[in-house]
Amino acid sequence: MALLDLLGRRGALRLIWELRQDALTFRALQEAADLNPSTLNARLKDLRGARIVTLGDQGYSLTGEGDNLLNSILPLHAWAEQWAKDADQT
Repeated sequence: MALLDLLGRRGALRLIWELRQDALTFRALQEAADLNPSTLNARLKDLRGARIVTLGDQGYSLTGEGDNLLNSILPLHAWAEQWAKDADQT
């Protein structure tokens, strides 16, 4: 699956997560996602090519498709939070 290949690339999911609320500049995104410039550049190119991320006046942000993808991922995040909580109790 092309989507799983894209999301499995280093930093892809992290970038989507960091862009969940606000647009970020390249430097702010680099700091938030803790990626080197080369990897960040490659991943942004991939995500822009897939129409998940766009570059506007305020920086990088999720597109409508990116928002839809994020909303699809949020239940997995909720599950992971509960799983981690349960794992800590054992």
